[in-house]
Order: sequence, then C-alpha cells, then structure tokens
Amino acid sequence: MIRNLRHLRVFLEVLDTTSVTRAAEACHLSQPAVTQAVAKLEAEAGLPLFRHMPQGLFATEAGLALGARVRRALGRLDAAAAALSPRLALTTTGSQLRALIAVREAENFTLAARRLGLSQPSVHRAVSDLERETGRPLFERTAHGLIATKACRTLADAARLAFAELDQAAMELAEMAGREVGRIVVGSMPLARSLLLPQAIAAFRQTRPLLTIRVEEGPYDDLLGALRRGETDVLIGALRLPSPIADIRQAPLFEDDLVIVARPGHPLAGRGGLTLAEVAEFPFVVNRPGSPIRSLFDAQFADQAIPAPRSLIESGSLILMRQLLEQSDHLGCASRLQVAAEIAHGHLVPLPLLLPGTTRPIGLTTRIDWVPTASQQAFLDCVAQAARARTVRPYSQIQ
Repeated sequence: MIRNLRHLRVFLEVLDTTSVTRAAEACHLSQPAVTQAVAKLEAEAGLPLFRHMPQGLFATEAGLALGARVRRALGRLDAAAAALSPRLALTTTGSQLRALIAVREAENFTLAARRLGLSQPSVHRAVSDLERETGRPLFERTAHGLIATKACRTLADAARLAFAELDQAAMELAEMAGREVGRIVVGSMPLARSLLLPQAIAAFRQTRPLLTIRVEEGPYDDLLGALRRGETDVLIGALRLPSPIADIRQAPLFEDDLVIVARPGHPLAGRGGLTLAEVAEFPFVVNRPGSPIRSLFDAQFADQAIPAPRSLIESGSLILMRQLLEQSDHLGCASRLQVAAEIAHGHLVPLPLLLPGTTRPIGLTTRIDWVPTASQQAFLDCVAQAARARTVRPYSQIQ
C-alpha cells in the first residue's frame, strides 16, 4: 500500500531533478529526509526506483512506472484540493483523506473509526484538520447523521480515485518483481456472470493463479457509481445507449437479443403462429424497470399498441425465473445467451415468437482515463477471448 503522499511528492521531485540536493531544496527538507523517503518507497516497492550514477539519480523501469501512476494520482487529487484551499494539496495527508472517505460512507465518526480500526477522536481530529485548512464545513450535522457537503464529495471522490491509481502502482511494481499483489474488481451484470466470467476467470487463472478477483453484483446504477469512484475496475454486461455519462468508456464485445421462454409442456410451447397478444395473457418474470431488458420488453407491447402483461414478477435472478417457470405457467423474458444453458439442458424452451428490435450490445465499461495494469489487461483479454467464443444464433437455429 503506497499511500504516503509526502513521500510520493518527494519521489517526484527526485525523479524530475535527478538530484537529492535539488529535491531537498524544492521540498524544504533535509537531504537525509529525502534519502529516507526514497528508501522507504523502495522498500515498499521491493525494487530499486533509481540508478545512482555520477551525473545523478535516474529512474529505473520501476521508478518510471511508479512516477507515471503517482503523477496521475496527485494530479487528480491536487486539482480537487486546489479548488478548496491553496495550501490543501501540500498539507493534507493520506490518513486524513482516508478518514474523510470513511466518514462520508458511514455518515458517523464512530462507525468510520471502527471501519478504519482507529479511535473515534483520531478520525474526528483528521476531519477537523481538513475543515480548518479549507475554511469550511465538510459535513452537515443532521439528526440522521453526517451528510457530506459538495466540497467534501469532490475531495473524497478525487482521493478515492487517487488511491485506486496508487493501488494499481503497487500491482505494477509487484508484477515487475515477479509477485502477484492486489486484486481485480469486476462489476458484473447477470449475462456476464452466467456466460463470460466463468470462462474468462478460468483462463486468467492459468497464468495468474494467486491474484484475487472480486466479482460485485447489484443494480446497474450502483455498479456504475462504484466504477466511477474507483472501487471497481471494469463493468461487464449490457451497454447503455446512449452512454449515461461522459466520464466512462463503453467497448462492445458482441450482440445479444431477447427471447421469451417457458417450461416444457407450457400451453404456448411449440405453438405455431403465436402472437404477442397471446403471450400477454400470461404472467411474466422480467427484469426491473430501468434495465435494458425491461425497456426492450415494454417497447414490444407499446410499439404494437398491445396492453402489456398485468401480472409481473420483477427480478433479474435467472435462478428465480427458472424455478418459477418450472412450477407454473409464468413466462420469462431474458437474454437469449443467458438462458442458452437452461434451454440446452431442457429446463426451459424458447417460444416461437420473434422480438424485433431487441438486439443490444454486450461489452466492457471502464473509466475513460483508466489505464489497466498488465494483469488487468490480461484479464480483459481473457474476457474478450471468452466473448469471441460466443455468437448470437439467429432465431431459426433454435427452433
């Protein structure tokens, strides 16, 4: 965990000036203090960051990699800090920022302290010091807890992204040293969980058996928020068109469409000439409002001026849908590829009804300025390889 901001600023001065003496002057520190800061960073990195030469100190490959990440992290943090106070960028510490983030999330000093493993007075003092430096309150005290102000949210978001960048720096340095350090956090939507991720993770594990992969699930808005805050590295699943916000990048992998499914033996199974009005008479299991599948589902009935089904179970759980369909005459509307395995195993059957205009892109969503580490890129390559193995079969091939 490379999080000492003062050491990192000293490191950048040495990197830019190639001199301990000049870095000490620029940082208003003694030469031994600069040497000690660099030595601590090298100990954390497990690699030399500089080559000592008669002309000065010159960055190693590890030093250049760390420098690039540190510039990105501090650039983001300093821009947010400068908007609050001219001196804040130079005076704030990593500990203060971690306290700020924790209080913002917990909305309570005691809960934030427990999360950080610190005393409540320590966390309160860290936030108070930041408020004193900025000259403004960072939280509104309400009966329901501490609510972050706009200034607090801006600084906390920048700090979180800066720390995410430094975590990536630690991963890169570990990779250079032949170690597996850190984790990859994936925000996964239902199709990716059942179709892409198992194959991609299995392939990734063949070359990196120890690196932790965390798969986060939840509503799209929650996953997108975690991505933008730096808590998640990549989202995998249905893309949103148009893009919901400008600071993300969406990369399509393949296209999928929707299918209506039922249990084997359902009254509509295998019937020819089936119409949308006929399926609308049955209860449905379909995704919650706001999801791409639900929007396309609703559009089918609106476009044909047919009343939508009145009896709905709103859930994105494939397991729930399968179990309910197997025990009743409910119908389900789902991604064709997501239910392909259920159809292949005979648990569900597709109804012979085309759903025009339901093709949607499936792909990757990342922050627009995110630069993956070698391990993260290797994982993305495994996801892309898994996607290439999946093709959307036209309706005629599954009848």
